[in-house]
Amino acid sequence: MKKFRGKKRYFRNIWQESTVEQYDLDFGKEGWFDFWHIHLDFYGYGNNSLKIRREHIKAHIALYNDLLEKLQTYEKTYQSWIELVEEDAGLDAVCIHTSTPNEDSFPFKIDSINWECKVPIKFKDLINLNEFNVGHYKWESNNSYIIQSQNKGIKL
Repeated sequence: MKKFRGKKRYFRNIWQESTVEQYDLDFGKEGWFDFWHIHLDFYGYGNNSLKIRREHIKAHIALYNDLLEKLQTYEKTYQSWIELVEEDAGLDAVCIHTSTPNEDSFPFKIDSINWECKVPIKFKDLINLNEFNVGHYKWESNNSYIIQSQNKGIKL
C-alpha cells in the first residue's frame, strides 16, 4: 500500500466540505431531496487506517449537525441520517430524503434496523447517544450503522 501523503491538506479540505454551504441545496418551498447524499471519504481512505476512518466519521457528524441546523428552516417533512458501512468507508454518507414529484417513496423505511444494537467501540465515543439514535442493519453482505437525530426529522 502506498503511503498516504498530504494528510494535513486532505483533511483541511474534508473539513471545508463538511459544511452545507459547500453544496447547492434548495431549502425553499420548491426544494426536495430524492435520497440526496454525500460521501466525504469517496475513495475509501478510511479502510486503511482507523485513525483516518474516525476523522472522516467526525466530519460526517459535523456535516450532519450543520445539515440539521439548516433543515430547521425547511417547511416540509424530511428524513436525514448518517450511514456508516463497516466494510467500506467509501460508502459512508450523510443523507436527506423528502417526498418528491418523481416517485413517492417517502417516508423511507428500513424494516430490519435494530435500534437496540451495540455501537462499535471504534466510533462509539464520537457519537452523542443523548442526541442521536444508532441502529444496525445488514444489507447484502455489509453491516450498516444508521445515526439519526432523536428529535429532528422522521425516523427511518
